[in-house]
Amino acid sequence: MPRSGVLAGWLLAALVVLLAAVTLPPSPVAAQSGGAAAAENAQGRVTGLPIPRFVSFRAETVNMRTGPGLRYPIDWVYRRKDMPVQIVDEFEAWRRIRDWEDSSGWVHSVMLQSKRTARLVGEEPAILRARANPNAEAVALVPAGAVGTLDKCEGNWCLLNFDRHLGWLSRDRLFGVDEND
Repeated sequence: MPRSGVLAGWLLAALVVLLAAVTLPPSPVAAQSGGAAAAENAQGRVTGLPIPRFVSFRAETVNMRTGPGLRYPIDWVYRRKDMPVQIVDEFEAWRRIRDWEDSSGWVHSVMLQSKRTARLVGEEPAILRARANPNAEAVALVPAGAVGTLDKCEGNWCLLNFDRHLGWLSRDRLFGVDEND
């Protein structure tokens, strides 16, 4: 075979390998094992934003997949706009999230927003207080699982808005806040 034929063969083989690498979805093992590495780096490989960080759902219905791509099966369907979730990894346009029950999977980034919310966790309702004090007057009774818009946190208390009821809840009853809030 002439030298030009060998070179053309090598170029064709290289092109096939390159096309396969670009068009095939990442393996679930490779994509999902990135969570530990991302946590060590403390910033997203795609956005450069802190990992982990809290965000919320942009849409009323959000599909969580087993891997970062449309070819991966849907593992769970969330049906609550503004639900807080924690981003624990990034891969291209996909974000690996963790919810209040510690379930995790992949969601497309367009389904997420930076709006900060928090969810009341546990089985019991909580009293929304007028001030950051357990003895402050009650503003409203917040049912378990309710989602409110996060305003700010001070010490062990966070100021939230639950359907136009603004008040304080203990940080330990909330999913969607961390030590930096």
